[in-house]
Amino acid sequence: MAAMKRKVLPARFYRTATGAEPVRKMAEGALARGQADRGDGHRYGRIRMAVGMPTCRPLASRRGLLEVRSSLTQNRIARVLFCIHQGQMVLLHGLIKKTQQTPENDLDLAVKRQKEVEGGKAAK
Repeated sequence: MAAMKRKVLPARFYRTATGAEPVRKMAEGALARGQADRGDGHRYGRIRMAVGMPTCRPLASRRGLLEVRSSLTQNRIARVLFCIHQGQMVLLHGLIKKTQQTPENDLDLAVKRQKEVEGGKAAK
């Protein structure tokens, strides 16, 4: 069987106008609060690189928005919602899934940030 060729994209964190990086803060905060162990921290770092099924998929309900999944300890799953802009993955929003369906407010926030990025209004 031929080896699967993976597409490698550089990733960057979405940055607010004040310079905050919410996805980075979520990952660091989870580690600091003890909601994730050191192994999870490694997974958070690698989540940006795991593009392709079954860990990554487009969200049918939100055009241009994708999610990447990473399994954490204690049967938890982290999700990072992102878009592709100018050949880069832009990590828009991160969450720990507690239900089967992604909450609408999390999707709406990611779409809002996606529009900022695509409109050139997000900090670089």
